[in-house]
Amino acid sequence: MNVPENLKYTKEHEWIKVEGTTGIIGVTDYAQGELGDIVYVDINPDITELNAGDPFGTIEAVKTVSDLYAPANGKVIEINKKLNDEPQLVNSDPYGEGWIIKIELSDPAQINSLLDSAAYKAQLGQ
Repeated sequence: MNVPENLKYTKEHEWIKVEGTTGIIGVTDYAQGELGDIVYVDINPDITELNAGDPFGTIEAVKTVSDLYAPANGKVIEINKKLNDEPQLVNSDPYGEGWIIKIELSDPAQINSLLDSAAYKAQLGQ
């Protein structure tokens, strides 16, 4: 299982990559593996702000639907439109083309409270 060291993680299996004051958010390799074949990613197109811990959409696999939770506070700046036609990108490239949403972080220091790769692996029992 892939757990990149340059990302931060939530206990709910989201990841965030910080580039300056932008946070790129997706679901972990573990999460996509547990969900199975992803058939739909539903993000409210009218969402403008995220608060850490709040659900911001759902991800649907063949047998289940799971909520997506914001890892940090911020203003939504982009939703990955590719996922409308290719939701399977979350399965094939969860840390790349399968990203879900980008935000302008309200407080970049907030991500320091998230799990690093070692802590996330420990949560998974690895």
